[in-house]
Amino acid sequence: MITRSNLAEQLREYQIRSKHDWASVSFFSSTSSSNPAYSRVDVVIFVIWELVSLAFLVFSAVSLYFKHLQLAFILICITVLLLVGMKVTKQVRLNRKKKRRMLLPLSM
Repeated sequence: MITRSNLAEQLREYQIRSKHDWASVSFFSSTSSSNPAYSRVDVVIFVIWELVSLAFLVFSAVSLYFKHLQLAFILICITVLLLVGMKVTKQVRLNRKKKRRMLLPLSM
């Protein structure tokens, strides 16, 4: 049952969340403007994931230079898995945020 206090609490939480309008500095993020704003924690997590994947790519290039093909292949596979995991994590977070927003009544 929807009560006035529940609506007020949801509105307060929505206003607090909407204050943190952080643009994603993520290199692999989509540039569509329909995505909701990311929080500071989301941006930090995505940047850390990107730095780790970039490090794996650099290490794989170095291992290719020294002709360690198996190590390079393993590092590239790990990088691809990290990038896929980053995309999945981002979609899960966006879906959770959309679901939370849908809890607010349309009149607000």
